[in-house]
Amino acid sequence: MKTILTTLAIAVLPTLAFAQTAEIETAAGPVTVPVSPESVVTFDLAALDTLTALGVSVAGVPKIAPPAYLADVIDGLPTVGTLFEPDFEALAVMAPDFIIAGGRSQAQVEPLSQIAPTIDMTISGDNLLADAKARISAYGTAFDREDASAALLADLDNAIAAARTAVDGKGDALIVLTNGGKVSAYGDDSRFGWLHTSLGLPEAFPELNAETHGEAISFEFIADVDPDWIFVVDRGAAIGQDGEAAAVTLDNPLVAGTAAGKAGHIVYLDSARLYLVGGGYQSMMGTIDEVVAAFAAD
Repeated sequence: MKTILTTLAIAVLPTLAFAQTAEIETAAGPVTVPVSPESVVTFDLAALDTLTALGVSVAGVPKIAPPAYLADVIDGLPTVGTLFEPDFEALAVMAPDFIIAGGRSQAQVEPLSQIAPTIDMTISGDNLLADAKARISAYGTAFDREDASAALLADLDNAIAAARTAVDGKGDALIVLTNGGKVSAYGDDSRFGWLHTSLGLPEAFPELNAETHGEAISFEFIADVDPDWIFVVDRGAAIGQDGEAAAVTLDNPLVAGTAAGKAGHIVYLDSARLYLVGGGYQSMMGTIDEVVAAFAAD
């Protein structure tokens, strides 16, 4: 089967007779790519998010329950496998000019390159804002949308500046993720750490370890840390998984007794936006708006 797929892939490889190419930054370093490819497939939701903001349409996406704000974009598009397992036969038939992978699909960059030029646009958790900005700029170059990408970057900078003003002097925060009845916390060097480092939100407990799924914590830990604010990401809700909701998990006397609990400063963020599409332009802008709204309502 592998031989058949490889043969089929090679048979439909695009001729790469593009009028123009450009060098862009990727997670793997500088790469020369075709400018304004006509048929683009993305396995990276952050890429889909930012490309949509730039007015770029795609021809194929992974099968996934998307965040609400991307539902209309994905609706009706051909699916080409999952985030982790591409459908190589469907891709070979589609014969895209260009493929974007990254994050959960990062391991598939090499095999996808057998179908079409493929780039790794992974956004690292410990450097999310810088990577997100680099991706916006790179997509602007690759899709001849440089003016649009510059406008997005300016809007993002303005939103971050407004958020820093909004949170200044309002206390510290603990970012927690719930997964069923389990709870973990995230520090400033984690995938959600940009809320601290970019928005100027002080950490309630600076000694947290950076882990993919956070550092496992107890309700007693939350009570001892006693944060002024608690920002909550509900993993189950983000991925459409049945189970105990975050609000139920955190509804207990230990959490309620914290400064955040007493002041009504427990903020349930749009989890699908933050968990599935981290680093996408629209995702970041939406999360920033949520943070600003929470502090403005205080």
